[in-house]
Amino acid sequence: MCHALIVEDNSNFRQSLRETLLARFPFMSIEEAEEGGEALRKLNAFSPEIVFMDIQLPGMNGLELTRSIRAGHAGLVIIVLSSYDLPEYREAARQCGADYFFSKVYNTSQDITGLVDTILSGKPETADGMRITS
Repeated sequence: MCHALIVEDNSNFRQSLRETLLARFPFMSIEEAEEGGEALRKLNAFSPEIVFMDIQLPGMNGLELTRSIRAGHAGLVIIVLSSYDLPEYREAARQCGADYFFSKVYNTSQDITGLVDTILSGKPETADGMRITS
């Protein structure tokens, strides 16, 4: 079973992502958080393998939260989500320790399930379009 944590303040997007993931991965256990403090509590209690991290959150933003999580959880896969597919956002996500950058606007539900497929298959190098390389 795979555990995933969705950190997203937009409840409609969070629910849509959850439904998309469960439709393709019914074995996935999913927790949700609306902001950084809740995300950190759930991260420690739930121990997910994959975190979907919105870049803009109330309080601690998703980049700060990614840096904080990465410091204590090196093996965790972090996918930064953003409505803005800008090179500077991708670079900031990479510098904070994110593994992938996913544009909410330019990618489809098939793109996100394809990305998760590659992560779960152990072949993340096949997700070049979204993988953040150094």
